[in-house]
Amino acid sequence: MSVAFCLCLTEAILIFSPEGTLFCSCSHKMKVLLHWTAQIVALMAATLGLAYIVSSKNQSELPHFVSWHSVLGLLTLLAMCGQILCGLCLQFPQLLRTPPVAQLHLYHTIYGLIVYLLVTFTMVLGIHSDWFQAQIKGVAWYYCLGLLICPALIIMNQISRSYLQKRLHV
Repeated sequence: MSVAFCLCLTEAILIFSPEGTLFCSCSHKMKVLLHWTAQIVALMAATLGLAYIVSSKNQSELPHFVSWHSVLGLLTLLAMCGQILCGLCLQFPQLLRTPPVAQLHLYHTIYGLIVYLLVTFTMVLGIHSDWFQAQIKGVAWYYCLGLLICPALIIMNQISRSYLQKRLHV
C-alpha cells in the first residue's frame, strides 16, 4: 500500500510539471482530472494501509500510535484530507466563499508541498523502524532511503522553480 500511495502522490504532483510526467501533452483540464484521480487513489491507499495496521495491532493486542512514525502518519493523513478540501475549494470557488482563486491556488501549492514533505518524513521514519530494518539491511536500506528522498527533492525543485517563483514575483 505504501508504494501505491507514494507513487500516486508523486505523480499527482508531477502531472503539472512540463518536463517530468507521463501526461505532459494533456490539456490542463485533463491534468486536473488526473491529479484528482491520483490523489483519491493515494488517499484510498493510505486509508486502507491505516485500516490494515489498526486491524493487525488489534489482532496482536499491541498498543496503537506509540511510535513517531505512527503518530506522524496519522497527522499526515489528516493533513492530506485538509489538502483535498483545499483542492475542492479551488475546484469550485463559486460554490464556496473562498479567497481569490490565485491566492487559494498559491495556498494549495504550498500546503501540498508541506503535505508531501510530511509524507516523505513519515516514510523515512517508517524505514527506521525495527521491523523494516530487520527486513532490509545494508546497501538496500540506503537505496530505499534514496527512493524516498529523491522524489521529494525533485518535487521541491519543481514547485519552487516553476510555480512559486512566478506567483511570488507577480
